[in-house]
Amino acid sequence: MGTKDGRARALHAVRGGQDVPRGVPPAPTLEALLIGVARGDRDGFAALYDRLAPLVFGLARRVLRDPAQAEEVAQEVFVAVWRDACRFDPDRGSVTGWVSTMTHRRAVDRVRSVEAEKAREHRAAGMYAARAHDQVAEQVELHLEHERVRGCLDSLTPRQRESITLAYYSGFTYREVAELLTVPVGTVKTRMRDGLSRLSDCLGMDS
Repeated sequence: MGTKDGRARALHAVRGGQDVPRGVPPAPTLEALLIGVARGDRDGFAALYDRLAPLVFGLARRVLRDPAQAEEVAQEVFVAVWRDACRFDPDRGSVTGWVSTMTHRRAVDRVRSVEAEKAREHRAAGMYAARAHDQVAEQVELHLEHERVRGCLDSLTPRQRESITLAYYSGFTYREVAELLTVPVGTVKTRMRDGLSRLSDCLGMDS
């Protein structure tokens, strides 16, 4: 009988509560396996994994409710077991209790991390929506303001509107407006003064 067959029969016997067949050594305790892991025993670690994986995964899944997340936590736990096996203190509890506590803590940390990420995404989405709303509101306000100004410009005389449009929307100086319209500079200033006064009244601004 091969070594693997003997190991399998011994584990089956211990797990099933049956007597260990004569000639087959009893399965090592979890404490013995962990001591070996602390010394770098990879076969011992594989045996420890086989014994504890169902417990670790089951506990992680009860906390997380997500098989994929539970698998990731279980992987993290066994990496920690391999790394920190030398820190186990049998006077403070069993291997099962030590690993269970580690699993529960990591699962809870994962829940908190997931919830924090969801909260950040929710806040980011809210901020984006608020900015988008503000931008739309600003564009609407500018559009309405332009409509008001356009409507008030239409209330001016053609000459007033012409002078103001050339000076304020086209950027010409008083002298350049006067040259374009072939009128004295004083006339341009008068038209603009009167036109601006009417615009101020139309827009509800202080004169």
